[in-house]
Amino acid sequence: MQITVNGKAMEAMPGEMLLQALRRGGVRIPTLCAMEGMEPTGACRLCVVEVEGQRGLVPSCACPVRDGMVVQTHSSRAVRARKTIVELLLANHPDDCLYCSRNGDCDLQRLAADLGVRQRRYSGERTQAKRDVSSPSIVREPEKCILCGRCVRTCEEIQGVAAIDFTGRGARTMVAPPFQMGINLSSCVDCGQCILACPTGALAEQSHFKDVFDAIADPRKIVVVQHAPAVSVTLGELFGMRPGADVAGALHAALRRLGFDRVFDTSFAADLTVMEEAHELVERLARGGPLPLFTSCCPAWVDLCEQEWPDLLPHLSTCKSPQQMLGSVVKEHLARVEGVRPEDLFVVAVMPCTAKKFEAGLPERRTGVAPDVDAVLTTRELARIIRMRGLDLRDMEPEDPEDPFGERSSAGKLFGASGGVMEAALRTAHWMITGEDRADRRVREMRSSAAVKEAVVQVGDRELRVAAVSGLAQARRLVEEIRAGRARVDFVEVMACPGGCVNGGGQPIGADREAVKARVRGLQEIDRGEGVHEAHRNASVRRLYDEVFQGGPGCPEAHRLLHTRYAPRQWGMGGVRAREEVGR
Repeated sequence: MQITVNGKAMEAMPGEMLLQALRRGGVRIPTLCAMEGMEPTGACRLCVVEVEGQRGLVPSCACPVRDGMVVQTHSSRAVRARKTIVELLLANHPDDCLYCSRNGDCDLQRLAADLGVRQRRYSGERTQAKRDVSSPSIVREPEKCILCGRCVRTCEEIQGVAAIDFTGRGARTMVAPPFQMGINLSSCVDCGQCILACPTGALAEQSHFKDVFDAIADPRKIVVVQHAPAVSVTLGELFGMRPGADVAGALHAALRRLGFDRVFDTSFAADLTVMEEAHELVERLARGGPLPLFTSCCPAWVDLCEQEWPDLLPHLSTCKSPQQMLGSVVKEHLARVEGVRPEDLFVVAVMPCTAKKFEAGLPERRTGVAPDVDAVLTTRELARIIRMRGLDLRDMEPEDPEDPFGERSSAGKLFGASGGVMEAALRTAHWMITGEDRADRRVREMRSSAAVKEAVVQVGDRELRVAAVSGLAQARRLVEEIRAGRARVDFVEVMACPGGCVNGGGQPIGADREAVKARVRGLQEIDRGEGVHEAHRNASVRRLYDEVFQGGPGCPEAHRLLHTRYAPRQWGMGGVRAREEVGR
């Protein structure tokens, strides 16, 4: 099928929308509401073009192509319409760009510059709405919302949570939780995918900047920092490096320059998670415990279970997430080594996830009086801090993390991608059951880009049926199939964010699918190139069990420090959250 665009012939595919064909042909069309892979809504009208034979301007996102179509994408009429739309949006938008978290990374700001908007032509009464800071993870600023609907569609269609929607009518329309409640009193699971979807500063993460800076400046504090597996293959993008490049060495150097006293890799704790989770799986298989066993590394997934499927809680692994495991070990073991109180250690976690901010504050995730993790920074926040201090990752000489929590296996690094937790756990479960390592450590089905991955893995004389799913809407479908008895599975990995932590809510905004895939390849390259590929081969992990826990996986001390409990959460009409402790 052939169409003519701006006087040039272009190929189009039957059934596709004009916007898709234009983008594939290299024609840049602005839009604020279009989302890749999703049905068009035509809400923003910025993608309007002129089509010969049709009256008026046509939204290209919702216009099917037809053979012989003649299109003008940047006629004076189309450009003038786009400029007017942006001017009208700005007329109802705050003028605080210099203070906005998205300054320099805002689609509306970029469009205004591209279209030459340099003065306010429209004025009138603006929408008035309170800033919502009730969530431990996410800040809502409704006055900055342009009603594009991307956050609503992400929350409902991709994540299946539907914590926010359009409310009100006409000029009073806004995006909000039900009954205008605070987001902490909604069904929100803090995954942060809405932040990635938002084109302006209407949604952002809660900042822990001040807490971190105050701790670094306090001479009484030993400030410890850990970074998640997905961070080192992503952070470089924010400094002009290729997606998927592993900048772990430069990251360690930068963190020390920022003033952190101890620098650790959360992948060490991912190895601990593998040891405990694999042991838990083996015990359930041997003793007839509740199956399937669901992973518990993702706090957004755990939160969804606590809200919607309290009967599934016995199926959740009792393992803390790697973030919390490392925090508890640091607060207990490192405090003794340093001869200080746990309260004198300030643990900062750099995570690709906003839900980790929520998780760090949960009372049931802490081991002692002090929180296991005191502050959480997203990948985006860390990049801002590095720039704020005049540093550039490209100029850093690589450095190693600290001992004893710096050594990791490549299995722990796989935690950053969907299927990675499953693959890492199966390597160690196979060893625990058979006494031997898997001949082929890879589980090839777990390395596909599918949202739901399933495999049958031979472990000794037993066939294990396993699955990995990313994206909470997909997880919901799989859970309902399991609950209905239509799917038989022994072990399930769930990650809230599509593709896994590499695409977490705290990662760089505006990354395309190819960048996310490159991050996954970066983790897999680390696994392919390094010498220690199994958590149970990590010498530091073995020493920790021998010298600190004084027992193997599942021993009393390991259980005290590395495991947790869950509580059903109920959300009422009045926004009151009831919690009922569930002992494990």
